[in-house]
Amino acid sequence: MRTRRSARTGPVLAGILLAAALAVTGCGAAGGGSDSSADKAATPGAEKARSGAADSAASGAGGARSTTPSKATGTSVPAGSHIIRTASLTLRVKDVPEALDAARTAAVDAGGYVGNETTTRDGGGRERTRAVLRVPTDRYDAVLSSLEGTGKVVERTAKAEDVTDQVVDVESRVKSQRVSVARVRELMDQATKLSDVVALEGELSTRESDLDALLARQASLKDRTSLATITLSLSEAPLKDAGKKSDAPGFVDALTGGWDAFVTMLRWIALVFGAVLPFLLSAGLLLALWLRLARTGQPRRPGAEAAPANAGSLPVAPPVREEGGEEGGEED
Repeated sequence: MRTRRSARTGPVLAGILLAAALAVTGCGAAGGGSDSSADKAATPGAEKARSGAADSAASGAGGARSTTPSKATGTSVPAGSHIIRTASLTLRVKDVPEALDAARTAAVDAGGYVGNETTTRDGGGRERTRAVLRVPTDRYDAVLSSLEGTGKVVERTAKAEDVTDQVVDVESRVKSQRVSVARVRELMDQATKLSDVVALEGELSTRESDLDALLARQASLKDRTSLATITLSLSEAPLKDAGKKSDAPGFVDALTGGWDAFVTMLRWIALVFGAVLPFLLSAGLLLALWLRLARTGQPRRPGAEAAPANAGSLPVAPPVREEGGEEGGEED
């Protein structure tokens, strides 16, 4: 009887122990290393790192978070701080391709690279280029100063964002999540029932997915804090003659404007005439046809058909003979 009871209570106790282990592990993973005693033991320096980072961020807030310094953004940054630096620089240069090559050389020599590039042309045929440069944070000021020397600065903005708290928090959560994943794997090695193995596999998949998300965020923060981003916009300078022209119009300007207005007027007249010409031709044909039909259908006067061809000339009277002459002739 004792053997049967021990055989029955053995799986029950194993299930209870497994559920308790999962509950403790879940609490440790959800708390991110803040509430669980085991997670605190796994990350003994997390709280100290957070407090030290907060103190360093507070002490360096004046220099690290300044957004638009006068000439260069190179201020003293406390050790252990993580700063995201971005800048936007618009330059007017004489030759855009040459200035772009100089920017590429400066970025590569500093240990960085050139990201996206976009080149366009405006209505006047002037070339415009936009490039994104990624350079190491410690060479950020030097590269920015060298870029400013390649042309005339039109617009310049610089920003610095302190993300030390986020970096420390993500590092602590990554450590706690790794410990949680290791615990679930140990429980899988100790599990004997198929249902327990299936449940542990689902839990392990969830914990590993959360760990991957934290690692991706950690890599993004590392990339943004280790490499500064400079958005460079280059445009060609306008012609000097155009800049030296006086705004007041002269005689030549008035003559040119009048000639342009005259040519424009003639062009519009020609366009109007070309548009009206088909209607004028159609109206002329209809008018000619109407006149012809009007003449054909006009009534004729009576006796006009019996009149001779020379009706317009005067009639010639026949010669009249004298009676006396005829009688004298007969007598003779």
